[in-house]
Amino acid sequence: MRKSSECKIDTEGSIHRKQGITIVGNMQVGKTSLFSRICGKATASINIPGNTVSINAGRIKGTEIDAFDTPGVFSIFSSNEDARASRDILLPHKTDYDIQGIVLMADAKHMKRSIAIALQYEEYGLPMLLNINMIDEAASRGIEIDYDKLAVMLGIDVCTTIAREGIGVQKVIANLANMRTANKLIEYPAWIEQFFEIVTKLLKTDDLSPRVIGILLLTGDGGIEEWIESKFGPGMLEQLKDLAQEYRQEEQLSSSILLTNLYNKKAEQIINAVQKVAPPAKSPFIVRFGDWCTQLSTGVPIAIAALYIMYLFIGTFGATFLVDTINGVIFEGYLIPWATKLVAPIPSAFIRDMVVDPDFGILPTGVFLALGLVLPVLFCFYIAFGILEDSGYLSRLSIMLDKVFQKMGLNGKGVIPLLMGFSCVTMAILTTRMLDTEKEKNIATFLLLLGMPCAPLLAVMFIILGKMPLSASITVFGLIFSQILIAGIIVNKILPGKRMPLLMEIPPMRLPKPLQILKMSAAKTYFFMKEAIPVFIMASLVVFLFERMGGLAALEKAAEPVIHGFMGLPVKSVQVFIKTLIRRESGATEIEHLSSIYDNVQLVVNLLVMTFLTPCMNAIIVLFKERGSRASIAIMSTVMIYAILIGSMVNYTCRLLGVTFS
Repeated sequence: MRKSSECKIDTEGSIHRKQGITIVGNMQVGKTSLFSRICGKATASINIPGNTVSINAGRIKGTEIDAFDTPGVFSIFSSNEDARASRDILLPHKTDYDIQGIVLMADAKHMKRSIAIALQYEEYGLPMLLNINMIDEAASRGIEIDYDKLAVMLGIDVCTTIAREGIGVQKVIANLANMRTANKLIEYPAWIEQFFEIVTKLLKTDDLSPRVIGILLLTGDGGIEEWIESKFGPGMLEQLKDLAQEYRQEEQLSSSILLTNLYNKKAEQIINAVQKVAPPAKSPFIVRFGDWCTQLSTGVPIAIAALYIMYLFIGTFGATFLVDTINGVIFEGYLIPWATKLVAPIPSAFIRDMVVDPDFGILPTGVFLALGLVLPVLFCFYIAFGILEDSGYLSRLSIMLDKVFQKMGLNGKGVIPLLMGFSCVTMAILTTRMLDTEKEKNIATFLLLLGMPCAPLLAVMFIILGKMPLSASITVFGLIFSQILIAGIIVNKILPGKRMPLLMEIPPMRLPKPLQILKMSAAKTYFFMKEAIPVFIMASLVVFLFERMGGLAALEKAAEPVIHGFMGLPVKSVQVFIKTLIRRESGATEIEHLSSIYDNVQLVVNLLVMTFLTPCMNAIIVLFKERGSRASIAIMSTVMIYAILIGSMVNYTCRLLGVTFS
């Protein structure tokens, strides 16, 4: 049912037809990220009659409305299949859905082209919502937008999001019920307005705006011609096509070029009124430094220095100092003793342990672990990442390493999650959101779980290996780094799908804005913790019940033949791996505590298996949250089998060759 400018999306209308909204916009503006956030993973593909392009459809959470993720378009006049699919889905009775509204996704970094698209889609006369995505990336480029003024000019609500992080998504869902038609801002030449009047008189339909019918007829759109023929007959179609041809002859420019120029000119006027861009730094040194970052001879040393500083900030300061301080002072000093006293009057020991058990309780391993471990590390990561992005260095690093990562099925953006794995695998899995395709995200996640020792494990590795010959360190780290490259190449060939080429704008180098970075980092951290804490609590409860039912003890007994028999490790290594599963720093501390019962070969094998076997419970929770059950189970199964094989191979090879690392 087509609505007036003040109508809302509701459940009125045809009994037999479903309601839906369509998400439209340019390419690479985050349409799919928003679609995934508002619909979840329960989606399906639909085909539009007469078109070979399929469109993803899904039910919006908490509503009875379906959403459609359309392909990216440059304009509604494009002749390719993607553009036609994005137009045809809006035609009445073209599918089983009546489209009740349009969500126009805009890229905050490139508002002119997004507004030009919005002006084109407003001619459909449907309720609209403008959602401006990637506001963090725009802020890092010094772009400021007056969203309220823009909303007034367009006559529709304007939302802002960072869709890959989930920030602002709930506001988009809430505003779907308040969508309204946009203001008519384009002044067409007199001959086009006359053509609109003729179309209105001849067709007399409320199903579709006569203005968009006229526009599409003038530009020769096949979809609108098929719709007119099916609804009004071939005679009416031929009459309108002849009229369109007569009116087109009054203008030397083609209709599509003329109309595109009109929309772009108006979009530029709007953007000039609502947007300000801070000028880039004029320092000659900063400009030269930006050039050095992309050159191999100077870029590699700069990258090593930058990544080392990031490791110190996130790994040493965040994951070690901050986490230890927060846990030691706030949680262990105050909150855990307070919680223990609070539940002491509860008569059931089972209930008390479920809440405050130090190894498996909901508060210590769920709430306090998330707030004391994940929150400070994530906040530090977002600050570091914000500095890299705000300064313009991140894009230069990605460009420099793009060729290497192409071999592993990734592009240059893949360097960020992989390197962050050396600080915290949990946080690194989250950063795979920045990658473009499911294949890239799965490859990066697989490599993170396969061979990235996090900061606490790295610290213990340095302590243990520091007491052994250099050959032990070369063996451990040589295997870790070489298998990342080899595994990436193999997985790239096995997994279906394509790697997106690195299409990245190179912003000017500038000095970061500290206040802006802190504000955005706090917002991203808050939105993640809001989603994650319920998941951590549920996981803690499941592990607690599993342990009380004897599951962990049975797992320890079942794993003993593999650990002792195949990998030649002491029986007590089982508890090292179990503690590593629960919390990696716990397992790392345990192996340091038990190091006296190991010989040097066993220590090398154990360190490798701890790296390859499985991440901590935090990372597993995030893995399932980000990649879904099917992909997560496949990744974890492969990694665990590989860890056992590599541990056994290193053990037997060293014993066979008489290598003792002593």
